[in-house]
Amino acid sequence: MQKSEWRADPLTWGTGAKIFEVFLEPTCPYSVRAFRKLDELLAVSGEDNISIKIRLQSQPWHMFSGVIVRCILAASTLEAGKEAAKAVLSAVGDHREEFEFTSHCGGPNLDATPNDIIKRIENYSGLALADAFAIPDLDREIKWHSRYARQNGIHVSPTFMIDGIVQADMSSGDDVSAWRERLLPR
Repeated sequence: MQKSEWRADPLTWGTGAKIFEVFLEPTCPYSVRAFRKLDELLAVSGEDNISIKIRLQSQPWHMFSGVIVRCILAASTLEAGKEAAKAVLSAVGDHREEFEFTSHCGGPNLDATPNDIIKRIENYSGLALADAFAIPDLDREIKWHSRYARQNGIHVSPTFMIDGIVQADMSSGDDVSAWRERLLPR
């Protein structure tokens, strides 16, 4: 069996010793809210003080979650790597209603196919994803994210971890300043 040559760029920003891991489901409104705060958190904390790691938490009640997670990880294999993945996360977050079912079970997306979803993401992100989406063993990266979440007892999104410890009392509704204080107390 021939192995394909590809590499998924880790979804990590910053180089600091303090590790902030965020488990996100791309169409969850609370995950989108948390995702939109990460750049500001990195800016106010300093790239040399913290490392932010996005972990993808596919959830079956978000019906296209698996397809979208695969698109994000496929984007991370492109030349722009993690920035391409971030562009896909932004595109989905900015248009999340177009990737979600009404009440998680109905609406116009009942007629959408996975190819329709890929094309929508390509249109919104400006990235060509179909070839990367079709990488036969891309599922090893998807499985890694799933396994890592399970090993850490993560079941919902968003969930936050600081230095490997789940922070059950952190929320996407918290101000960035509160996150920063948790990460880098004065």
